[in-house]
Amino acid sequence: MRRHGAGRKPRTAQDQQLLQAVDALVEPTARGDPMSPLRWTCKSTRRVAKELGQQGHHVSHTTVGQLLKALNYSWQGTRNTREGTSHPDRHAPFESINAQVKDFQHRGQPVVSVDTKTKAWVGDFANGGRAYHPQGRPEPVRVHDFLDKRVGKAIPDGVYDMTHHWGWVSVGVDHDTAEFAVATVQQWWQRMGQATYPKAQHVLMTADGGGSHGSRSRLWKVAWQRLSHTTGLDVCVCHVPPGTSTWHKSEHRWFCPITEPWRGRPLVSHEVMVNLMAHTTPETGLRVAAALDPTSSPTGQQVADDALAHVNLYPAAFHGDEWTYVIKPSRKNQ
Repeated sequence: MRRHGAGRKPRTAQDQQLLQAVDALVEPTARGDPMSPLRWTCKSTRRVAKELGQQGHHVSHTTVGQLLKALNYSWQGTRNTREGTSHPDRHAPFESINAQVKDFQHRGQPVVSVDTKTKAWVGDFANGGRAYHPQGRPEPVRVHDFLDKRVGKAIPDGVYDMTHHWGWVSVGVDHDTAEFAVATVQQWWQRMGQATYPKAQHVLMTADGGGSHGSRSRLWKVAWQRLSHTTGLDVCVCHVPPGTSTWHKSEHRWFCPITEPWRGRPLVSHEVMVNLMAHTTPETGLRVAAALDPTSSPTGQQVADDALAHVNLYPAAFHGDEWTYVIKPSRKNQ
């Protein structure tokens, strides 16, 4: 029998700096060197043992694992707990938009929400969700989602009337640009809005702050000027703040219901997509009209300073430099 205290001493007893060396290697705040190769993504016991050996602490990776456990370390992922910084006026725009919506609706003026759905490949591609089919006869689709250039893609852009709970969808075939978005609004006005609001003088448009509806897009403002010139309407544009597009009306009241018939079905043609959206009949009473827009929408268009200067834009008192502004018909027609 070995007497108490006999035998080989633990590595921590032989090397009293070992625990501190291990802790310094695996703890970023204790390491003090942000350029160290041992980041949190490569804290393997073998790597730690190799680094310790280079520092003069020769131990096996098994011992490193035991030391980490003694230091209360374990394999962990990340946890979403920090909200991070946000714009100081992040919530105030929603109060401003809500007040304007109520004012426009009280005066019988149109209030619409514009947005673009993520583009979809047209063809026998897999679509998320499930639908009823005869047992053992699922819809055959392709294994890989590679664009079929013969059929192309589809870009649904919608205009949702908040007052009457109906709207218009144009399905584009080229690119999601500001001109295509404004052309969709023009289609809505010609086919639905003008008859619904025969005495309209103003129209309130709510949109997100990025993409083809970007608040900093020059082409977006120039396209709105052309629409205002054509219709004779004062266009009041309200962008929701960055990072808040989830609360945009089009997200949950518009695109969710009209894309629900797509689940579990391949969009084999543009006509199928248009028909599925046009026949949306949810219990909420939403009505949808849709049509294919085959016109070209090239990207990369540059807007010169002179063209932007001719936009008859009036900034609002609240964040008029970026989020809220009114575009009126061109001065030549006033």
